[in-house]
Amino acid sequence: MSRAMHLSLRAGERVFINGAVLRVDRKVSIELLNEATFLLEGHVLQADDATTPLRQLYFAAQTMLMDPAHAGPARALYASLQDGILAATRDPVIHERLRAAQALVEAGRPFDVLKLLRALYPAEAALMPDGEGGALLASPALPPAPPVRRPKRPAGARKEV
Repeated sequence: MSRAMHLSLRAGERVFINGAVLRVDRKVSIELLNEATFLLEGHVLQADDATTPLRQLYFAAQTMLMDPAHAGPARALYASLQDGILAATRDPVIHERLRAAQALVEAGRPFDVLKLLRALYPAEAALMPDGEGGALLASPALPPAPPVRRPKRPAGARKEV
């Protein structure tokens, strides 16, 4: 039997569960009693913030998690971005962890991929001349990231600011 997962959300916070977006109107605790794929709003990377190769890779993996119906194109983008990163850097830690992340992608575990990629952000920043990330790994070997389809907002839903 799987262990129950407890989530605590603040008023107005969103959680993405099995591709559905839920927003709570007050502080609430949720107990997931069965296997579910979820992502808390605090770990969601916006497209505009995917400014480095590893963050672009994270965004592709995040799309697999948030929009399972369109995981195929996100998986193809992930593979393309990963190939570019592997070609652009010789860092053994990044190579090792990206190969581990690929195994997780193939196993259908995008949530674990996100955790692994977030842990690589400092290694990526250390390789950058400006310490921010972008210049060193953003080589011609990396294809530009095409736009990824995001779930549509239900009719009548307000846009958050």
